[in-house]
Order: sequence, then C-alpha cells, then structure tokens
Amino acid sequence: MRINSRQVEAFRAVMLTGAMTAAAETLHITQPAVSRLIRDLEYVLDLTLFHRRGNQVVPTAEANDLLAEVERTFLGLDRLTAHAENLRNKRSGSLRIAAMPAMAIHFLPHFIADFCRNRPDVDIQLDGIPSHSVVERVAGGRYDIGVCMASAERSSVSFSSITASAVVVLPNGHRLTKCTAIRASDLVNESIIMLGSGSDLRHGVETALRSIQYRRMIVASLSTSACSLVLAGAGVTIVDPFSARDFLGRGVAIRPFKPSIDVGYRVVHSQHRPLSRLAKQFMEDLLAYVALFLSQKPTRRR
Repeated sequence: MRINSRQVEAFRAVMLTGAMTAAAETLHITQPAVSRLIRDLEYVLDLTLFHRRGNQVVPTAEANDLLAEVERTFLGLDRLTAHAENLRNKRSGSLRIAAMPAMAIHFLPHFIADFCRNRPDVDIQLDGIPSHSVVERVAGGRYDIGVCMASAERSSVSFSSITASAVVVLPNGHRLTKCTAIRASDLVNESIIMLGSGSDLRHGVETALRSIQYRRMIVASLSTSACSLVLAGAGVTIVDPFSARDFLGRGVAIRPFKPSIDVGYRVVHSQHRPLSRLAKQFMEDLLAYVALFLSQKPTRRR
C-alpha cells in the first residue's frame, strides 16, 4: 500500500483542529471516514500517530515530526497553486524580447517599466539586435516577441504592423522650425544626416530627397546617433518618431515630413510556438502603448 493524498489531508486536519469530528467538518466527510483514513495511514507508515483517549486524540512525537514535513509539502502546493493563478492572470512568467536598436534603446524600456510595474513576478530579457536577426531568432524560437523593420513576409512568423511616419529632427532655432511640416524642397542645401545603407527607412528617405541638392551627407548607423549629430549641430535628419522623441527638451525640434514615409516597423512572433498568456498580453499592451504614443503631440520628452 502507498500513502494517498486523502490520508495526508485527514492527518493534517486532525493535527490542526485537534479532533476527529472537527477534522471531518473541515473535510466535509463523516467522522468514521476520518478515523478510517488515519488508521490506514498509520498502517501504511507502520507508525502510531495518535493516542485515543475517549473522544480525544493526542498526537505522538512522530505525528508532530510528520506534520512539519506535511506542512512543507502543503506550502509547496500552495506556492504552485499561486504560481498557476499568476500565470492565468498574466502576472507571472518570463519573456524574451528582441528588438532593433531604434526601439530597444529608449522606447521599449519605457514600455517594459510600465508593463512590469504591477507584475513583480515577471522576468523579461530585452536584447537589441539588427532587424534581420530579430526575425530569424524569433522564427527559431530564441525569442518570444520581436520588434523590427521588416519589408518581406515570412511563413514562419506572424507580423503586426506599427503604422508610424518618419519625422524631421532639427536643432532648436533652425530656420525650418517655423514650419508645421517639412517637404523635400525645404531641405535644399541642408546637411543631411542619413541612416546606414542597411536601413529600410533610408531607402524611403533617399527616394523622397532624390530631386534635391543638399550640402553634404553624413551617415549614422543608428537613429539615436543621427539625432545626437543633430543635437551637435551637424545637420538635420529624418528618422523614426520613437527615437526622435526621446531627444525633445534637449535642444532639438521635431516636425512631420510630407509626404509621409512609413517607417515599416513590425511586431513579430513565431507561427510554430504558441504565445503564452503573458506574451499575448505583452503584445496587446505594446500595440496599445504605441498607438497612444503616436497619438500624442511631440511637445515634451518622454
């Protein structure tokens, strides 16, 4: 014979209530049923757990020692139950997030801080890597969710588009800060800080500016570097609004570029690995956070 959970429950109830009858009420069974469970447990363990004195039961020393082990087991079960509840409520678990640097440096840390504020048992890993690597590693299962610039569909991943338009970043006091929007013709003879050739956004910017002459071109591989160059007085740049807005209040102005250039950002996850409840909530909240961010006028630094 082996110990079963019902015997252990009966033993614990008797120990905590001090009586067979009270234990039966706690377990919603009859008193004889509790007595039988205790007798069976004593038989299986080959231990005397209680001395019977009329209607009273007195625990033996072995029973007290056994209770300590049972309580540790029950505490573990309580923790397991609480953890499962947190998983159901999307308040526990772990997430691995990969993002292109333009999102990983400033924007996503702001969002993740908000997301984790009331989720103390959530662990998140955030890695900034190139866009093509984001797609490959999410497809390969190394990350749960990715944020990247991807122009081509892939059968191995699902895409959720982020609809956002590129903006012009200017030093404060620049002649174009008086404009509500900036067109290519406004940038004639300006020094243009261009993103690196590996950026899909660069292709859109080059297409928009192909009809004008500009003074010189400076290339920066990261949008944050491009904005820093603007801040240093090296020229103006056209980048994504997420990187640009972190520089507000630091000596730059932001204006929309017309006609609009879609930055082409996507949130991706694997088609072959189901998302956890926590990951689904992360994606839902992230897309809502992006929509709120883009709906606000860029009047202050985040």
